[in-house]
Amino acid sequence: MSELVPIRRPRTGLPRTDETGPNLRGLSWDELVSFIETTIGGPKYRAGQVYGWLHKQRVTSFDEMTNLSKSQRAELAAASTVDALKVDTVLRSTDGTRKLRIRTSDGHQLESVLIPNDGRGLTLCISSMVGCSLTCQFCATQTLGFQRNLAAWEILDQVYRAQTLLAEDAAAAQAPWVERITNVVLMGMGEPLHNFVQVRRAIDLLTHPEGAGIAGRRITVSTAGLVPAIERFGREGLAEEVGLAISLNATTDAVRDEVMPINTKWNIDTLLATVRALPANRRRRITFEYVLLDGVNDTDDDAGRLIALLRGFDAHVNAIPFNPHAGAPYRRPSAQRVSRFVERLRRGGVKVHVRTPRGDDIGAACGQLALDSGSSAVPT
Repeated sequence: MSELVPIRRPRTGLPRTDETGPNLRGLSWDELVSFIETTIGGPKYRAGQVYGWLHKQRVTSFDEMTNLSKSQRAELAAASTVDALKVDTVLRSTDGTRKLRIRTSDGHQLESVLIPNDGRGLTLCISSMVGCSLTCQFCATQTLGFQRNLAAWEILDQVYRAQTLLAEDAAAAQAPWVERITNVVLMGMGEPLHNFVQVRRAIDLLTHPEGAGIAGRRITVSTAGLVPAIERFGREGLAEEVGLAISLNATTDAVRDEVMPINTKWNIDTLLATVRALPANRRRRITFEYVLLDGVNDTDDDAGRLIALLRGFDAHVNAIPFNPHAGAPYRRPSAQRVSRFVERLRRGGVKVHVRTPRGDDIGAACGQLALDSGSSAVPT
């Protein structure tokens, strides 16, 4: 078990771009327009062409930008990159979930997860860090330590690599259509709000109408409770654009201090007061995630306290039965215990949904991302 510190420092910073130039995939629309004008010149629509190649066609080389001349492509290649993440392995669960093992250009590994929705489409769970800066004890990712933040282009390129995989799968199966990613959740490896600048930039790129065009209401950011970053989330407009999920997981400070050491810096009362202060028109979009740990936070008293804590919130609770992983000090409660806890919340007026484990046979369920292959994974 790792040292129970509230926040860890990264072992290294973002890769330097002094020699390669910027990765164009991570530039905003305005930044790309300026870069194209100073690098290859030409009409202003040229930047739009490049932006489309990057964010709609998802190309991984300048050679694919066929409506640019060879000399223009060479000039861009000399001054910048369009590097993409590499998908090393795809693990497929018996329930249809797919875990993508992904490698960065500097050799780090991370994971993202494609989850079938109950209806049509897929939810993609993406990462914001290599490892994690926090030490939540129910989460396997924290055992990896904190290697570094992901750059904006690395965050959004997880979406593009997944979209490319879906297109390739559809072509191989001669399917009449390609499965769509309808929702994106930043709930993978890392604490998204501790990488605020890069996460914000990635969201801006994902929602840009000339790019991927994913609606902000379809994106959710999860946080373990970094109060200053939640305040910034509201102050700088993200609260007006995307959903917020608060990983609560306890009803007393004593338990939350142990389960989520970030609570020793900002306790439950402080956290909930900060969430209440977010713009009122977004409170309906706040979700509280509650990982149920056998004998730790799943008692009738816990249910009663949770009802009291959330009184006044127009919120939704995702009850998540703990997903086991090697070395974890916790167990999943019985189905009867989960049902009793959830029914107590419902009788108390709390909107609650039990999140069925998805992909736990390949180590892809909530709290299991730790670069292991799972017990019955089928790699492709």
